[in-house]
Amino acid sequence: MSKPVVAIPCDFREFDGNVWHVAAHQYVRAAVEGAGLMVFLVPALEAGNDVDEILDRVDGVLASGARSNVHPSLYGREASEADGPFDPGRDATSLPLIRRALDRGVPLFAICRGIQELNVALGGTLASEIQEQPGIWDHRKPEVPDLDVAYGIRQDVVVKEGSCLAPVLGTGRVRVNSLHRQAIGAAAPRLAVEAVADDGTIEAVSVIGAKAFAVGVQWHPEYWVRTDAPSAALFKAFGDAARAYCESKAS
Repeated sequence: MSKPVVAIPCDFREFDGNVWHVAAHQYVRAAVEGAGLMVFLVPALEAGNDVDEILDRVDGVLASGARSNVHPSLYGREASEADGPFDPGRDATSLPLIRRALDRGVPLFAICRGIQELNVALGGTLASEIQEQPGIWDHRKPEVPDLDVAYGIRQDVVVKEGSCLAPVLGTGRVRVNSLHRQAIGAAAPRLAVEAVADDGTIEAVSVIGAKAFAVGVQWHPEYWVRTDAPSAALFKAFGDAARAYCESKAS
């Protein structure tokens, strides 16, 4: 059997006057080392990507985190400067890829921005600057130069009994590294809440009735996939789903 391939949508970024289609190394490394997959980076084009042609060639989709936010117009809100930064190319790439992957039963793992894309793609909304809401913690990434500190595992989430993540992570409390200033507002009708923080913030979801693994987490399992057991378990589950999908195509 050939090694399964995962598609990771890129971000569209500008550096020194040049524009680039980029993906953070931590997601690529986790897909290769933690899930045992090969990686196909999908350019962040506002037009020109053929979603079905892409999905014909891969065995999973990994929607990664990013510095940008989903544009509020995509979930029925007017945008303000505070909602940014935005990445129209990433939006135009990721959201159709997520929807069509679910239609076709291609395994999907959505992380940070990815879980927010998943929610918007299925008709949900996002809440901005959640740390300003009464009773909500400050989930933002600490402004420190040491990434190991910034991505430190410091917060509990509670995995619901009977959820699809329970066999992967167990039920009850799991320590994670959740770093975000936006979160799911109204959950899309097709999403089941899998885990929450103690302040009520939705930290993990799954797609109801999905044909394959279809999970989103607000935290960053990719960063500690080498050393943290829950992080490794999530990527192994995703990799196993991609291998099963690859085998089903071959047969």
